[in-house]
Order: sequence, then structure tokens, then C-alpha cells
Amino acid sequence: MHTLSITQKFRRFLAVLLPILVSQCALFAMTFLDTVMSGNAGAYDLAGVAIGSSIWLPVFTGLTGILSSVTPIVAQFAGAKRPERIPATVVQGVYVALLLSVFVLIGGAFALHPLLQSMNLESPVRDIAGRYLIALSLGIVPLFVYTVFRCFIDALGYTGVTMRITLLSLPINALLNYLLIFGAFGFPRLGGVGAGYASAITYWCIALIAFTVIRRDKRFQTYHVLDRLFPVSFSAWKEQLHIGLPIGFAIFFETSIFAAVTLLMSTFDTITIAAHQVALNLASMLYMIPLSISMALTIVIGFEAGAGRFAQARQYIQVGIGLALIVAVLNSLLIYFFNDQVAALYTTDTAVHQLAREFLVYAIFFQLSDAIATPIQGALRGYKDVNVTLLATFISYWLAGLPIGYLLATYTSWGPFGYWVGLIAGLAVGAVLLSVRLILLQRKYGAVAGG
Repeated sequence: MHTLSITQKFRRFLAVLLPILVSQCALFAMTFLDTVMSGNAGAYDLAGVAIGSSIWLPVFTGLTGILSSVTPIVAQFAGAKRPERIPATVVQGVYVALLLSVFVLIGGAFALHPLLQSMNLESPVRDIAGRYLIALSLGIVPLFVYTVFRCFIDALGYTGVTMRITLLSLPINALLNYLLIFGAFGFPRLGGVGAGYASAITYWCIALIAFTVIRRDKRFQTYHVLDRLFPVSFSAWKEQLHIGLPIGFAIFFETSIFAAVTLLMSTFDTITIAAHQVALNLASMLYMIPLSISMALTIVIGFEAGAGRFAQARQYIQVGIGLALIVAVLNSLLIYFFNDQVAALYTTDTAVHQLAREFLVYAIFFQLSDAIATPIQGALRGYKDVNVTLLATFISYWLAGLPIGYLLATYTSWGPFGYWVGLIAGLAVGAVLLSVRLILLQRKYGAVAGG
């Protein structure tokens, strides 16, 4: 480990990264399937599922971000050769997952109806969105528990295991969507609401699969993670929440800003909204790459930091950011030279197609900032350094990006493009702030003997 060359580190990093990337793409594909299959059931079903998903996504990503604190904690215990501390960490993580599930269910019971009533929606759309979210809520408990299982497995470097579980969930979800959305083979035809039930059942399936793998796979049996229930430890909860809450809120600030911009875009005409969604969808898909690099960095940095090998951790960060920048350049060239073809994948409407091409140009500028800021977030989480990330995310998106976007869109000729300029500015501010934090942190650890 001490004498690995940069090339060897790159290969090892890819071995961790690629399964994560496949998993993230599969998760993205699951949401894509829900939307497309609901759209084939009817316009109201498509709109209802889209509204329901936009409400659920910031909540889901934020809360799973809280639970992701298990990854750096387990990775550092593994790197420090302290496997006896891992079982209690995972079990306490499951307890936290159950607690968060209860909060979401109770909060949703009180807030869902008023929230939907406050939105300017047609009655059928509001009804489908509400029933979709209620159906989805039946799978919240297993989804959050699975998140903890996944963090444990990934933290040990076995990202290929969670990749296979996630890939297995795709055909399960697609089949259940087909049966419950369209009422095939005697099942009830539930339309868009059926996508909610399909997702909930899929969450139960993947949680049970992960539980079985941890119990029966020899690679995980040695940790005795689920051999017994530990008593509730508020000190363990405090440690996990101390790391997890800043991660969760940082992710929430990041995902909710795009929901806010989409909401503000509703003041423009339908063609503009549709073109915006085309570019945003492509940007979201390409974001899976730096996001996966970020998750892989959390694992390898956590392991190296736990072992006290800070110089090795620094080199992994260079590998991760370097790879992200190379991919960002390639993505930018792809968008620039195949602008017309990319827009044509999403729409046949001439007006939407033309405007989408203009929005896609702005998506190019997302690439560089994402390639720097997102991997750095993952590296900082590996060091368990999360509070500055939370502050940087809030400042860059909500104090810089959104106000700049609103002012440009409202008071200049930029119009709807102003919001994209604001987002680009926010991403750039975040990249600078996080880079400064990483440099200061590396100077601190660089002073450690033998780093």
C-alpha cells in the first residue's frame, strides 16, 4: 500500500469507482422508467408522478445523505484495523434509519396535503401526486435500511456487490411498473400511482437481498454485523448525526436549488419550460460521473485517513479530480459538437428543439465546476470534514447562485437563461470555497509524520 505508484492507485480507484458509477446510472434509470412508463399511461399520470418525484427527491437525497455517514466511519475503522468497531456502527446506523423513517412518515402525514393544495395544480394531477407519494411511503423503511447496508458494503471496497444488487432492482422495478401502471395479467390498473407501489416493493426486495448477502457472503460474515442487536447508543447516534447532518443538508441544499429554479421557470411559456427540462435532464445524467467519483473518494480517503496514510490520500484526491476534469472536457466537447443531435433525442418539437440547443450550451459550463467541487466534497467526507462543505454549499447556491439567477432573469435581457448563469456562478463559488478548504486541510495533515 505504501509503495503504490500513481498508475496503481488509478487502477485501484477505478475498481472502486466503476461499480458505483453503474449503480448511480441504474438508480437514474429507475426514475427515468417511472417517468416514461407513467407518461404512457396518460398526461395526468406523467404530471402527477413528476410533481411527486420533485417533492420526494430533495427529501430522499438529503436523508440518505445523513445515513451516508456510515461510509467514512466504517472505512476509517477498516483502515485503522479495528473491525470490532464496525458491527455496532452498522446496527446503530439501522436504528438511525428507522428513526428517520418515522419522522418522514409522520411529517408527510401532516404536510403532504397542505403542500399539494398550495401548488397551482389541476385536481387530477394533485390527486395522482398525493397517492403516488403515499404508495411510495410504504417502502421508506426498507429504503433507508438498505442505504445503511449499502454504505457498509461500499466502505469495505466491495462496490461491485451493491452494483449487482442495484442492477437486479431495475428489471424488478420495470416488471412491477408494467403490472401496476397498466394493469397487466389481471393486476389493478393504477396508472402513475402504480409506479409508487412498484418502487416501494422494489425497495423491500433490495433491502432483503442486501440483508441476505451480508448474512451469507463470507466476505461480510467475518464482521458479524447482523449477528446480534446492540443496545441503543446515543453517543453513536451523535457521532453519526454529527457527520451525517451536514452531509444531508448539503445535499438537500444542492438538490432543492434545481427544484426551486424549475419552479421559478414556471413563469415562462411551456416551450421554455420544456427546453429547460431537456438541458437539466442531460446535466443531471452527466452529473452521475463526478458524483460517483465523489463517492469513491469518500471510501478510499476514509480508508487511507484511518490508516494514517495522508500522503496516499492526497494522491488519490489528485487521481479523482484529474479523472473528473478529463471526463468534464470530453462531456463539454460532446455537448458542443453534437448539440443538435442531443436535443433531438429529447424532442421532435421544432421550437423546443431550437431553444433546448441554447440551454445545452450553458450546461457545458456546469462540467468544469462539477468536476472540481463534487470530488472535493467526497474527499472531505472521507476525512470526516463535513461542516465547511455544508456552509460552502449553502453560500454558493442559496446566497450566490439563486439571487444572481433571479436578478438576471427578472431585470435583464437574459430572461430564463439568467437562472442558468446564476447556477453556473453558484457552482463556481462552491468550487473555489471547497478548494480552499481542501488545501488548508491537506496542509494540516501534511504535517503528520510519515503522511
